Amino acid sequence: MSKKRYFIQIAYDGSLYHGWQVQPNAVTVQELLDKAMTTVLRQPIETLGCGRTDSGVHAKDFYAHFDVEGIDENKVLNALGGINALLPYQIAAKRIIPVHEEAHARFDATARAYKYHVHFEKDPFKLNRSWLIKDQLDVSAMNEAAALLLNYTDFSCFSKSNTQTFTNNCKIVKAVFEEEEDGLVFTIEADRFLRNMVRAIMGTLVQIGKKEIDLTAFKAVIESKNRSMAGQSVPACGLYLVKIEYPYLG
Repeated sequence: MSKKRYFIQIAYDGSLYHGWQVQPNAVTVQELLDKAMTTVLRQPIETLGCGRTDSGVHAKDFYAHFDVEGIDENKVLNALGGINALLPYQIAAKRIIPVHEEAHARFDATARAYKYHVHFEKDPFKLNRSWLIKDQLDVSAMNEAAALLLNYTDFSCFSKSNTQTFTNNCKIVKAVFEEEEDGLVFTIEADRFLRNMVRAIMGTLVQIGKKEIDLTAFKAVIESKNRSMAGQSVPACGLYLVKIEYPYLG
């Protein structure tokens, strides 16, 4: 029986973990997932994720691919219950999907979306899951600035420096703030994102909301292609990866 490739879809609360990717001397989501799958499938499993979320960032929709050899497809698909039994409650395996042998969880993704949650009053039930801001924000101005992102493609100013990417170009198709009864949610969708990009964009948009900079200054930040011109990265706790799309997945 030949080697077969699969995707696994997971969701996780990142509060207790040092991000997705395996790291020395730190507990990560990938490490725990690989261990659980290795135990259940009884062969070494190494997943490759659709991206790398930072420490404390959450994911409602995350994919990784992996290969197995010599196991019937039905046994792999039925392994979901055993994998979930070994994973901590903060990590949930949602489904396993057979894919073609060249399918790639990172490079084949055609769209990704994040949400960033903000609340304005102390709330113990939002600890590590939303960012508490005590300032009043001009949401209308923030939405005006967010709309400008759709006019640009080079987002070097919002990227962590010294990353191993060939280009800092991204196509943002949606960027909008929506007010909710207990806070504010920023949704941003693009074909790809740079490392730390959403948190840096959010930090700069909050400067708009606080009237620390105006729309002209916001444009200048983007056109500078200089990370030091943009605002500080906001805390990881409010950030959620909420959607990954692939051309061959329903």
